Parts: sequence; C-alpha cells; structure tokens
Amino acid sequence: MSQKITREQQKLQTRQNIIDAAFASLDATKSLSSVSLREVARVAGIAPTSFYRHFKDIDELGLTLVDEAGLTLRQLMRSARRRISSENGAISTSVETFVEFVLAHNNVFRLLLREHTGTSADFRAAVLREIQHFTDELTDYIVLKEQTTYSLAQMQADAMVKIVFSAGGELLDASDVQISDITERTKRQLYMVHFGATVLVNKPV
Repeated sequence: MSQKITREQQKLQTRQNIIDAAFASLDATKSLSSVSLREVARVAGIAPTSFYRHFKDIDELGLTLVDEAGLTLRQLMRSARRRISSENGAISTSVETFVEFVLAHNNVFRLLLREHTGTSADFRAAVLREIQHFTDELTDYIVLKEQTTYSLAQMQADAMVKIVFSAGGELLDASDVQISDITERTKRQLYMVHFGATVLVNKPV
C-alpha cells in the first residue's frame, strides 16, 4: 500500500517539476509557443518520452501553466484580503501583495499578460477565464464589504482588475524608482474607482 502511495507521489512531483521547468524556460524574449518539449524535459530532468505520461502535448502543458498562474495569484490575493481591516488597508495591502507577486514571479505573470493577446485562441480563452475568476472573487468581496448591488460591484471589480493587470505589465521591466511610482499610482487609481463607485451608490447613472 505504501509503495503505491509513494509511486503516486512521485508521479505528482514529476508533473510539478515539468510545470516548474516550463515556467523557468519563459523569459522576456521567449513565449509559451516557442518553448520546446525537449527543453522542458531537460530542465525537469526527465527523458522527453516521459513527458507524455503527464501531458498529452505541449499545448496541454501551456493551458495547465495558465491555470496554475491564475490560481497562484488568486490564492495570494485571498490571503491578502484576510489580512486587511479597512478599505484603505484593502487597497494598499492588495496592491503591495500584487506587486510583490509580479516581481517574485515575473515569468508567471508574463505568461498571463503575453497569452492574453497571444496567437493561440485556446490560450487567450484560458487567460480570460482566469481574469474572470479574479474579477468574480473581487466582486463578491466588494458586495460583502460595501453592501452594494452586484452589478455595481462587478463594474468596480472589472475596472480595478484592468488597472492592476496594466500596472503589472509596467512592473516587469521597471527600475526600483519606477516600481515605487507604479505602486503608488495604482493605489490612487483604485481609490478613485472605489470612491467613484461610492458616489454612484447614491446617484445611479
């Protein structure tokens, strides 16, 4: 019984090694479509033929990377929201957490940003799904905290997510001074969206 569990754990670890290797193979000049199966296998420390025990092809691996990137970011933002106690704290903590994520996992965020407008329809659709998950979770949070209507919360969340993702793209190649400027500007933009939404609660369009 223990041998079977060990084999399954080993299989899961190898699968994760492949995913990590694929992320490590991405950089500012290399997109998902240009990453080869052989390169991923080499970085993961497995034979190319072993790749097919875990993924049907490189495209299936690509979709898994998009899912992993989106899930990692959502889990991080959930953790950030649990640490806040006020709306000002919410925006500040969320932006700072997002910035830390982009800087520490630039290949992960670069994947989401690049494939959002990439040539693969499947990858574009996968990134859009992840962004929608992100927007939906933020919408639910706003409804809970602001006691506002779902439609207004959804508009607010949509605007906020677009601002944050745009800032993330700027962060990828930014200097330390630029990172600080982008962070503070993003906070101010989110405050503007938040307070604008507050006004609309009492004065609908």
